[in-house]
Amino acid sequence: MNGTGLDFEKPILELERKIEELKKFTSSENIDLSSEIKKLEDKLDKVKHEVFESLTPWQRVQIARHPKRPYTLDYISLMMADFTEVHGDRVFGDDKALICGFARIDDTKVVVMGHQKGRDTKENLMRNFGSAHPEGYRKAMRVMKMGEKFKLPIVVFIDTPGAYPGIGAEERGQAEAIALNLMEMARIRVPIVCYVIGEGGSGGALGVGIGDRICVLENAYYSVISPEGCAAILWKDRTRAPDAAKALKLTGQELLELGLIDEVVAEPLGGAHRDPQKMAASIKESVKKHLKELSEAAPDDLLEARYEKYRKIGAFSTE
Repeated sequence: MNGTGLDFEKPILELERKIEELKKFTSSENIDLSSEIKKLEDKLDKVKHEVFESLTPWQRVQIARHPKRPYTLDYISLMMADFTEVHGDRVFGDDKALICGFARIDDTKVVVMGHQKGRDTKENLMRNFGSAHPEGYRKAMRVMKMGEKFKLPIVVFIDTPGAYPGIGAEERGQAEAIALNLMEMARIRVPIVCYVIGEGGSGGALGVGIGDRICVLENAYYSVISPEGCAAILWKDRTRAPDAAKALKLTGQELLELGLIDEVVAEPLGGAHRDPQKMAASIKESVKKHLKELSEAAPDDLLEARYEKYRKIGAFSTE
């Protein structure tokens, strides 16, 4: 049972707690309550479908931020082997908010990188809550260039509320580092597949988010601004975040319909945190599919298709 529940999950958590109590009672008292447990499990399954198949955009944002949701290092350990982390940007230092390195997916060697949040306050402070500094983006580009040199495809996990906006980060060239990554990723001559696994916030996400395939998990979001930030700007009221989430069209399905992403990766019922292994298996299958398709293209064709992909974004007709 998941102990950290969101408001709309309360009916589910209550039923899970009752089932757990009955199972413990059955075990300790040697009384057969299997029929009662089965009824509750059937009811639980029905309630889960009712709740999770009709989520609002704001509720999906809440799931994307769930403290037990798998992070980059979780997916690396679940779907890759031989991970070797690379540290530092060779300019300023290392940024623990952005993990970079080399790994293997079955028989395919890859460059892998992604934002990393913490599980507790101490780790979150070390990871800067997944908000990268300029040295993080420079490190990412250094590793991507190494991948290009050795003809290794690049897999990116995006999960950040945004790039760190502090004075130190600005002094060290935050905007320039992100802008440079946008330009350089557009012409990296190896396949790049990106997965928004939680929060996909603004330039912090885009700084490692230029790819041949952009995929968003079912309960993740990808947006130019957070719902709270949008509400504060538009209505001067952060409590209107649910309205902003609806207006921003930030869920995977909405982004797919708008032609901004290439795939929505289904999550286990209730979210990725309820079955990380199943979620990792789905992502792995998706990565292998996209890399197989992209590996068949010549580098020049790959770059041309990537260029056209981003030129189309924002184009619309009023007819």
